[in-house]
Amino acid sequence: MRKIIASLTAVTFAAGSLVGCAGMTETQRDTGTGAAIGATAGALIGLATAGGNKGRSAATGAAVGAALGAGGGYLWSKHMQEQKAAMQQATAGTGVQVTQTADNQLKLDIPSDVSFAVGRYDIKPAMRPVLDRLATTLNQNPVTTVKIVGHTDSTGSDATNNPLSVNRAAATRDYLVARGVSPTRIAIDGRGSSQPIADNTSAAGRAMNRRVEIFVAEPAR
Repeated sequence: MRKIIASLTAVTFAAGSLVGCAGMTETQRDTGTGAAIGATAGALIGLATAGGNKGRSAATGAAVGAALGAGGGYLWSKHMQEQKAAMQQATAGTGVQVTQTADNQLKLDIPSDVSFAVGRYDIKPAMRPVLDRLATTLNQNPVTTVKIVGHTDSTGSDATNNPLSVNRAAATRDYLVARGVSPTRIAIDGRGSSQPIADNTSAAGRAMNRRVEIFVAEPAR
């Protein structure tokens, strides 16, 4: 057991030291973070599958996990940071939330008072400037991919809500495509009412649940 803990400690310390080195670029730090996460996950997998030599399994799993973590996932590059800043400026005061996710995706959470009317999937005028600015930043950073997810409140049946949520995502995609974004970069999904973020028993909660989420990601290369 002490060997296992020592292996985990050594790998975590080494990866953490890499992430914290002075003079590293953002891309290098992101790669180092991926390595640290991958190392820990790999070590745990090594423990779970170990036979007689658990210390060696943990160390081997950590090494493999570090390599996978360094090579996969998403980057938070200078372009991504600039895109976030541009979208925060473009959406100031609109109620649209612009954040960086834990896995380095740029997320736009567009509420119903900006995006779509109840039961409809035609884009409101208030949403158009947001999507116009997003299309501009996407065209300036063509290596990114986009995923658009539509949501509804719990009013109505799944037979109504599920296609409505997909249609909202599709309408958002079509708007971006009309402004020069390649459709091959965009994936869409609809979750209906299955992923609420607020209480559907109140009007305010239902309004929060009627939303569109847009995820922009720069795959690690």
